[in-house]
Parts: sequence; structure tokens; C-alpha cells
Amino acid sequence: MKGFIIIAWLTAVATFAQSGYEFSVIRENPITAVKNQASTGTCWSFSGVGMLESELIRMGKGEFDLSEMYIVRRNYEDKAQKYARLHGSLNFAAGGSFADVVETLDTFGIIPEGAYSGLNYGSERHDHGELDKVLKGYMDGIIGARSLSPVWYEGFSSVLDTYLGSVPETFTYEGKEYTPHSFAESLGLRQDDYISLTSFTHHPFYKSFAIEVPDNWRWAPSYNLPVDELMEVMEYAILNGYTIAWASDVSETGFSRDGIAIVPDELSTENAGSDEARWLGLSSRERDASLRARIGNEVLAEKQITQEMRQSAFDNYATTDDHGMQIYGISKDQRGKKFYMVKNSWGETGSYKGHWYASDSFVRYKTLSIVLHKDAIPTGIAQKLGL
Repeated sequence: MKGFIIIAWLTAVATFAQSGYEFSVIRENPITAVKNQASTGTCWSFSGVGMLESELIRMGKGEFDLSEMYIVRRNYEDKAQKYARLHGSLNFAAGGSFADVVETLDTFGIIPEGAYSGLNYGSERHDHGELDKVLKGYMDGIIGARSLSPVWYEGFSSVLDTYLGSVPETFTYEGKEYTPHSFAESLGLRQDDYISLTSFTHHPFYKSFAIEVPDNWRWAPSYNLPVDELMEVMEYAILNGYTIAWASDVSETGFSRDGIAIVPDELSTENAGSDEARWLGLSSRERDASLRARIGNEVLAEKQITQEMRQSAFDNYATTDDHGMQIYGISKDQRGKKFYMVKNSWGETGSYKGHWYASDSFVRYKTLSIVLHKDAIPTGIAQKLGL
């Protein structure tokens, strides 16, 4: 997930535009404040860390502000090592997956934001435009030399130290000294407690496989479920107090920058309005533009999503791993339709101040994968997965 590079709270009952959506909350789980990934492709870290921060609240540990950039820095180190060993045949970019957050807890530990902000380059907001180019150029240079020197990794780490800051061996938090590992242990965060789930038909259900997307550079596995069971897990998790790290595709027409995510049916006569003949005569691009302008201001009909539609969109690149967010609640609109409540990492932007409402259809269609605590999976489904 690269995360769209955009400067990107929510009341229990919200109204969006006089003629648009009205939502009432069914279940809302605690989350921390909306953050801003700003000009970086690090949504995977912000959403994964957001889920961990909510986990700490759920576990009774209190509210913490954890460092996303510590996780980013450590993953760049691992990625560089793998990139070098594969002679450059790996996606070396800012993107990543939730595995980079949860499957590295035991290896990297974790650090509070106050001990590692990652802002060592004279800026008050994150901006990795230069850093990403420098790191990629460095790695391509050392691989192009065809013979790795014994100091190449030291040089790479020095670049990270310069831009993000050196990693402290110890730090003090609320009067006590910690290492990244002892801090994670004190919080009770363990990587084995979390699991990744997906839903695609090109692999058998109830088995695990590595989702074939460039940003899954760790080749981390996800358990495969039929989409109805994946949605069952998500609803069960939210209703039982868990939040979810959500990998999705936000390049769709239905993902409004004002906080609504739906899958509008561009051929529906309900969406066409009174001038149906003119509507149906528009090109697909013209219909998309019209729908995009109406999302949020009108309640639009949506497509009914099937397993086959999900698979087709993944196979033809219509669904890609372009953004990670955190699902923390369920609401319904004035028609009784289910919407998931989403925390984004684009800052307090849009009508809902950095939060989104994503319809059941959108989540069903555009979920690439989710990560959540193992205990959030219904017993029957967990048994099918051998957990």
C-alpha cells in the first residue's frame, strides 16, 4: 500500500449535506487521533500503528501515541537487505503492507512518537519525496556495481540517520527507561496475536498465500476466506470491540474525498434521475464524472458485489493495494444500509475531519486484505482455518 499522498472525528449521528447521507452509529470502538502521513507513501504504517493503538485501549493499557516512522525506518533497512540479495528484483519503494507493522513486533519492538518522530530534515510535516529518491538511487547504484562492498549497508543506514534520525538504543517514557523491545513487552504487543485475511478465488479457501501485489515485498501470507465469511469476520470483530487494519483501493469513482465510499451503479435508472435517456447516452467517463460530483450530496444506488466481481477487479488491476486505513465502527444510513466507519491518515480533511463512511458494498468489493487480532475471528471460521 503506497497510500495516496494527500494532506488527508466523527459524531455519533452525522448528516452530510441536506439531501445526502445521514448516519447513525451501531458500534464505535475507541481510536486515537487522526494523523497525517502528508507527503509520504506510508499509509500502511499509520493504519497498522493506529490499529495497535486501539488494541492498547481495548486491552486496558491506556492511550498511546506510537511512532510510525520508527516502523518505516526499520522496514527500509529490511527491504534494502532483501533488495540487494535479489539483485534488485524486488519492489523498492515507500509502499508496504500491514505485515511490516505487526509481523515485525518481536524483531523491532516499538517506540513512542516522542522518542522518534522521524522529522530530522527541518520540516514540521512528513515529506519523503527526496528521501525516497535518494534511497532508491543508492540501492540501484550499489547493485549496479555488481560487487557489494562490506560497508554498503552502513552507508544506507547513514542516509536514514540523516533524514529520519538515528534509532535510540534506550529512551525514557514516563520516567522509566526502555529499549524498543522492552517497551513492546511492557505494552503486551505480540506479533503472533495478529492475523491477515483476504478473499480471492485464484487460491484455495481456508489456506494461506502471499497476495501477489508489489508492496507485499515480505511475501507475507494471508488466510483466504469466501467473501461472505470475510465480511462476517469484520462485522463480528467490530461488534465485539476490535478494530481492523484495512488494505483497500481508493482510486475508485465512488471513493469521495469528502468522506463517503460507495460503489455506485452507473447504469442504474435510480442514479440516472429524470433524464434517463441522456444519462444512459453518456460515455463511461462522463457518467463517472457525474457520479463523482453527486456522491455525498445524494443517496445513490449501489452495485451488488459478488465473489466473481472481486476476482475480476483484482485480475485486471482495477483493484490494487494503493491505500491502508483503519476500520473502527459500523453505522447505518437513513435507508438502513450498513456503512463501516474508517479512520484515514490524511489529516483532518473532508466533511468528517479525516474519517470516512465506507458502504458494505465498497468494503466487500475493494478490500484487498485485513489484519486484526486472532480473537476477533468467530470460532467456526477460526476452526476452518485451523487456528
